[in-house]
Amino acid sequence: MEKQKQIAILGSTGSIGRQALEVIAANRNRFQVYALTANNNVDLLVQQARTFTPNVVCIANEKHYATLKQQLEDLPIKVFAGSDAIDQVVQMQGVDIVLAAMVGYAGLKPTIAAIEAGKIIALANKETLVVAGELICDLANRHNVPILPVDSEHSAIFQCLAGEYNNSIERLILTASGGPFRQKSLDELKSVTPDQALKHPNWDMGAKITIDSATMMNKGFEVIEAKWLFGVNPKQIDVVVHPQSIIHSMVEFADGSIKAQLGMPDMRLPIQYAFTYPMRISSKFPRLDFSTYSQLTFEKLDTKRFRNLAFAYKAMESGGNMPCIVNAANEVVVAAFLENKIGFLQMSDIIETVMAKADFVKNPSYDDYVATDIAVRRLTKSLIDK
Repeated sequence: MEKQKQIAILGSTGSIGRQALEVIAANRNRFQVYALTANNNVDLLVQQARTFTPNVVCIANEKHYATLKQQLEDLPIKVFAGSDAIDQVVQMQGVDIVLAAMVGYAGLKPTIAAIEAGKIIALANKETLVVAGELICDLANRHNVPILPVDSEHSAIFQCLAGEYNNSIERLILTASGGPFRQKSLDELKSVTPDQALKHPNWDMGAKITIDSATMMNKGFEVIEAKWLFGVNPKQIDVVVHPQSIIHSMVEFADGSIKAQLGMPDMRLPIQYAFTYPMRISSKFPRLDFSTYSQLTFEKLDTKRFRNLAFAYKAMESGGNMPCIVNAANEVVVAAFLENKIGFLQMSDIIETVMAKADFVKNPSYDDYVATDIAVRRLTKSLIDK
């Protein structure tokens, strides 16, 4: 019998983390939860720990440590708190795979720690490669660590490239649903509310990613991530709006042939594929019925209405710490929008201003990324509070 893979889930209470636990629950003979980490949701973390009995649980917010410890004191589970503890958890000898599913910049440091410990990375935290793609790829190469994409688009490309070996890639084509506002005019977008933006037509995701999908920043980040994951230049990456979200992405090869990966919009499939790669195992996920989806349509994405995608391409071309600048500014404006402090279109206005004002570093070190993140958050908040 195959040895169970021991999995550490960073961000187990988020959307990806919860769905990963569904995959594990359906395949207990293959997978075991070694560690669970969360930021603030101590109640759900306790519930998950009691269900899966991992070796370790860790809560990033140290205020919740006493509650977590008390709630689990009857179980043989080690309980830790703080971001430094998460870095140590991913390096534990028993861990085989680290699912990096924390939201935003916070995922960078523990992912670096896991790579340095030689762990397989199942990457759902796209900001890690957006902020520090070159650093992460260099580290992964140095430690011979595979980075297996969990984002549906990057998993699709990864699957399309299987068996293609050294065949030349002409173009990666990322699909985008278009979000809830793809047909709204600029005037209509001015009055969009957080509640409206949180209603994604196809995917069930956390608040931050859902807003990023509505502004197309999520797609911009995916373009940057694709550059690093697949070793292509920005001009080889296209985005096409595909409202049905059935084709998850495509690869065009040098001979003009295009391969696509199709399936229902269900994140459990790419999660499971990352856990079992290079094998495919059976699942009870919903199957695609072509009679239900008899029309698959495609549209050009309008970067005049959705400027964030253009910002992402510009950040890629600039290189250095510019993607880190865009990410930090975006995290702050999304939080402000969710709190009704700024409007929907103001998010892009502020990001553009920050890109022009922030200090640019051409060849950043890890410390430069940390300093950039701190400085840009401060600058962005000052622009919001004006």
